[in-house]
Amino acid sequence: MPKGYIIVRMTVTDPETYKEYAAMASEAMRQYGCKPLVRGGRSEALEGEARPRNVVLEFESYEAARTYYFSPEYQAAIEKRRPAGIGEVVLVEGVD
Repeated sequence: MPKGYIIVRMTVTDPETYKEYAAMASEAMRQYGCKPLVRGGRSEALEGEARPRNVVLEFESYEAARTYYFSPEYQAAIEKRRPAGIGEVVLVEGVD
């Protein structure tokens, strides 16, 4: 079964509030079996518009990633993040 990945591209506008979101999200990641593959770090735009913060999260399946995203724990974290950043979040299925 292919793995599931959540890809986040974010511009943080309120670093202090974003730290609170990150703590909440980290707890949800542990609870739902997430493996962070990329979490910030150096990046550069090779094509198109870039965002300064990029995250790639790996899950055992597409369904597991979706369960994490829509979980009560992560939805509470999203509410904390919304006023602290602007970006995109995408769920993709890996190759088998």
